[in-house]
Amino acid sequence: MSEALTGGCQCGAVRFTVSGGRPPVYACHCRECQKQSASAFALSVPVARDRLTIEGETATWQRLSASGATTTCHFCPRCGTRLYHESSRSPERITIKGGAFDDTSWIAPQAHLWVSRKQPWVMLDPDVPTHDTQPEDLSAWRDGLVGDWR
Repeated sequence: MSEALTGGCQCGAVRFTVSGGRPPVYACHCRECQKQSASAFALSVPVARDRLTIEGETATWQRLSASGATTTCHFCPRCGTRLYHESSRSPERITIKGGAFDDTSWIAPQAHLWVSRKQPWVMLDPDVPTHDTQPEDLSAWRDGLVGDWR
């Protein structure tokens, strides 16, 4: 599929478009993702930076990740909706937060990361691959999720 995917923040001040069709999706159950989503896990949608077009201004906040990389988190400065992240280890790609898309009906995790930290009441589909933490080379692992999502 090559349709553009659209999304944005809750108040509408920031909008985005992802070109090139549907990218892969994974669920992360680490404590940082639990905090940023205010839920049991976060849905991450990795895409090449050049596939993303942003309309509106975003604010940023930075934190160190478990791998030692710096993660820059982009959000709407007006309503606070988390929109996407970028890692200092792979500046050529960003990770969009799954709930920020307008249509989320296509979103289904192709894998689960950090299941060692998942909430005990979360039940995972046994047919979806899991990782106790995260793959050692997260960038290479993301590249292997599906064909040419970049």
